[in-house]
Amino acid sequence: MKYKALSKEAVARIEAELPKYPDRRSLTLPALRIAQEDLGYVSEPAMIDIAEILELTPIQVYDVATFYSQYNMKPVGTYLVQVCKTLSCALVGAASIVEHLQKKLGIGIGETTEDGFFTLKVVECLASCGSGPMMQINDRYYEQLTPEKVDQILSDLKEQGKSALATGPFMLPALQGQK
Repeated sequence: MKYKALSKEAVARIEAELPKYPDRRSLTLPALRIAQEDLGYVSEPAMIDIAEILELTPIQVYDVATFYSQYNMKPVGTYLVQVCKTLSCALVGAASIVEHLQKKLGIGIGETTEDGFFTLKVVECLASCGSGPMMQINDRYYEQLTPEKVDQILSDLKEQGKSALATGPFMLPALQGQK
């Protein structure tokens, strides 16, 4: 079968997962992850492809994709900056970090810088409640943020592609090699 958005490799990866799941619908989250890795985001045509592979309706896939913040419904920058807005981070200054990022990057929430480097999102809990305010950039955590730390992180990423201020990877070590 010819799919509209997903590469042959992505389709093969999804189909290889099928035997692991007794109910095809259970494969929706992993299939969306594979699609995002393949395309950089989850497009509507990719959701239709996933629906066909999993024998679901496109709306069933769309409902799952739009429920979780880890799936991007449009292309994002090289660095996806996600600032936690949950209560524990909000109480220690998450809003001021978001405001600082907006001014520094010259973009609003959900937007990407003109150079394509940074996309800014505000998300629910990133499970680092004791070290806020915090943000996740791609698969790295940055905790106990101040405007000065944020400036250094952004500068490091633009100049070196990494920052020594990262406090740890978000992804499990077993998944890091799959990116």
